[in-house]
Amino acid sequence: MSKENPVHELARDIDHYLGLLSKVYVKNGDHRKLSIIANARVTVAEGWNYDNWNGGIYGHALYLAIPPDMFVDCVSERDTLQSELVQDINRVHNFQSESIDAVFIESQRNDDTDWRNDSGALLGAVKNVSLTAAERIWGARGYRVFLSHKTEVKREVAELKERLQVFGVAPFVAHEDIHPTKAWQDEIELALSSMDAFVAILTEGFHDSLWTDQEVGFALGRGVPIIAIRLGRDPYGFIGKFQALTCDWKEAATELVKLLLPHAKMVDAYLDSVHQCTSFDRGNTLADVLPTIQTLTEQQIKELVNAYNSNIELRGSFGFNGAKPRYYGEGLLSHIQRLSSLKYEYGEGRKLVRVR
Repeated sequence: MSKENPVHELARDIDHYLGLLSKVYVKNGDHRKLSIIANARVTVAEGWNYDNWNGGIYGHALYLAIPPDMFVDCVSERDTLQSELVQDINRVHNFQSESIDAVFIESQRNDDTDWRNDSGALLGAVKNVSLTAAERIWGARGYRVFLSHKTEVKREVAELKERLQVFGVAPFVAHEDIHPTKAWQDEIELALSSMDAFVAILTEGFHDSLWTDQEVGFALGRGVPIIAIRLGRDPYGFIGKFQALTCDWKEAATELVKLLLPHAKMVDAYLDSVHQCTSFDRGNTLADVLPTIQTLTEQQIKELVNAYNSNIELRGSFGFNGAKPRYYGEGLLSHIQRLSSLKYEYGEGRKLVRVR
């Protein structure tokens, strides 16, 4: 290797070694770091450092740009994660004249978003909603989802609202009249200004209503997560670029929650609902979306285990206790093992006990 024009084979083949490292993380159950390297845009700063010991060693810097939501979740532990990644990567290669000397975890740029508007702190961006008004509209807890629909399906939407509440969603069903009163228009605007997500229930005639299209426009302006459900009509216009869900009314609640769970606030609402589980059947319903959860903090893992151990209704549900995997899945323990480096096993009364 010439000092004037060195060939940095480790830097050139970094994706190969990250692939090897991913297998190590899968084997060890280290889902946090696996998620980081799998979702990162990778850049190598070659020859970032040089040590002339033993004929010369080139140290490279590795930049891992991860999605903003993932970055926010790990930023408090970034220094520790970066240090561990340096050690882990250097364990999977055998180059004597090259090493990874530094790893920098960064956030990917997203120039399509308006963070000032999304923050909710921008004066004049949306109508100011008082805590009293928000609680009147949404209740005291839950992930706030505005359900936009035509009045012809008000019965089906009412049933959908009840099913969503099981998972910790606080749905708002817009007024049933085509021409609501001024007071109700104000209430709708308050709901649109304080929602966490927006769902357009695309039945026949959805586009014919001025109200539903105005609600879609408001959601687009807010920049909240938008989901369209195909129930007789395909997405159209600007809403056509967002993820669309094809399902029937009975499946809609579970499928919606699966799409919403990547959002941290929805995860918190779901965990709260797990704590409040009141029956075996409800526990089985809540367990339907466990396979969708892709990341949990260690604290959220502990909260989930505590909810399971302390709630006999939850612990008695096959979806959570895993007693009938053929019909209800492998249960909570399998997902704890998938999502966490913490190790648990079943103890007395099928409670989960941490072993290390």
